[in-house]
Amino acid sequence: MDFALSPEHAAFQEEVIAFADTLPPSDDRTGDAAVRKELAKKGWLALAWPKEYGGRGATPMEQMPFNEVMGYRRIRAGNMGTMWVGPALMVYGSQEQKERYLPGITSGEDIWCTLYSEPGAGSDLAALQTRAIRDGDDYVINGQKIWTSGAHASNWGWLAARTDPNAPKHKGMSMFTVKMDTPGIQVRPLVNMTGNHEFNEVFFDNVRVPASQLVGEENRGWYTLAVALDF
Repeated sequence: MDFALSPEHAAFQEEVIAFADTLPPSDDRTGDAAVRKELAKKGWLALAWPKEYGGRGATPMEQMPFNEVMGYRRIRAGNMGTMWVGPALMVYGSQEQKERYLPGITSGEDIWCTLYSEPGAGSDLAALQTRAIRDGDDYVINGQKIWTSGAHASNWGWLAARTDPNAPKHKGMSMFTVKMDTPGIQVRPLVNMTGNHEFNEVFFDNVRVPASQLVGEENRGWYTLAVALDF
């Protein structure tokens, strides 16, 4: 079997190398905004996404040299929005939600953080206790998240919360999109021993989120969360 790149894929690899050599390395969790914008201009920020959602529909053989080049040069091409929030929205989001959120991800304008882990719910995410209570056209959210990568640099959050405290723990959760500047959200940095700031605590104090930001079915968020983790 010949494992060499085809002439077409080799040419794409050379194009990516030439482009990457003009960019600075990016070591943080959200990547550099200027790098994201340049990748978005070339249609490379969401390389593997279907074309109808703003991606390039790249095959694995196109993704491989791209990821290899980006990895060698320590350029963060992917982010939470492109890697799992967007793909999960494609599966579970309404048409309105897809039209609202996906263009901001592929353009590099919106940066997402993932609001899963809690002080008492890490590897067992189904133990989470952050509550989302329906109140008219809104949900009111109270609770705490921890180890939230990039929350300090994100304008959107992908939130798992408990909407039915009486249901079995895997069956009373729901998923929401949350604007990170919503009143009642507080982000506190967790700085590690080397002085780096990637992680955060995030607190929710009577945060009102429109019901239109519920993704998928109420109380079936565990399945949406699991698919996002799979991505």
